[in-house]
Amino acid sequence: MKEMNEKVTKLNWLLILFIVGFNAWNPVFGLTFTLPPDNEDIIGEMQSTTVRAGESLGEVGRRFDVGVYEMIEANPKLDPWAPTPGSVVVIPTQFILPKVPRIGLVLNLAEMRLYYFHPDKPLVTTHPLGIGKKGWTTPLGQTVIINKKKDPPWYPPKSIHEEHLAKGDSLPPVVPGGTSDNPLGRYALYLGLKGLSSKTGSFLIHGTNRPAGVGVRVTHGCIRLFPEDIETLFHKVPIGTSVRIIHEPFKVGWYKQRLYLEAHQPLTEAQYNGSNSLSRLTKIIEEAIEGSYEVNWTSAKMAAKSAQGYPIRID
Repeated sequence: MKEMNEKVTKLNWLLILFIVGFNAWNPVFGLTFTLPPDNEDIIGEMQSTTVRAGESLGEVGRRFDVGVYEMIEANPKLDPWAPTPGSVVVIPTQFILPKVPRIGLVLNLAEMRLYYFHPDKPLVTTHPLGIGKKGWTTPLGQTVIINKKKDPPWYPPKSIHEEHLAKGDSLPPVVPGGTSDNPLGRYALYLGLKGLSSKTGSFLIHGTNRPAGVGVRVTHGCIRLFPEDIETLFHKVPIGTSVRIIHEPFKVGWYKQRLYLEAHQPLTEAQYNGSNSLSRLTKIIEEAIEGSYEVNWTSAKMAAKSAQGYPIRID
């Protein structure tokens, strides 16, 4: 009996070591957290890791389901394209939930991140986003998921045909779904917002054949996710799910009766000028504390200026 127990113990340890090793060497497919109580706003925990030989910050981030720009914000002193192997890297996997109803999909363009509030469980899943580049801005507003499609075909609109022709490249009238050349990837969620293509008529949340573009501004207005993330989301989100697209560089929230600020650089379009101003920060904080709470305004201003993209205590 003693020998059998020892064998079982060894097998259990081998199983634990296998699981730990597997998780250490494979990417996280979405970050899912239990929703905090109504008087709290923070989910997740900060992490750190070391750079492997040949990795960019974006590749490090993908292991933890974090986008390129989020990694750059959190690690401003590291070369984003060729960080020194062995360097310690901050992984910003702690988030303040946006100050909007915790329903459906919420996309914050300023942080390039999506939040999905599960309708049947007190859970929230979050993924990094690729969004519209300057001149092809992803629109703000409220809408719903009007359709879902696996292996969606891509119909390049006239404007994108012209853009490619100007570079000496020619696009076909349609790129079939499920092919390696299709920029929509394997899955797409169709939004009730007017899009570029007359064939689809809407903006999309979709996968990609170029994962390096997740967490940066590279699209023609649609919203791009890692292939593994859109596959997960596709099977969770039903048609009719509400979608709210916001631009909020400042998020203020409570954790264990302490106040935190999460700051991001705003997008560069003129419509977002002033969205990270000191006066706006002051207003957001004053609305959060409702009068009597003692804020360390020096810490708040420093956190806003550094815009490191993760919660920083400001009391």
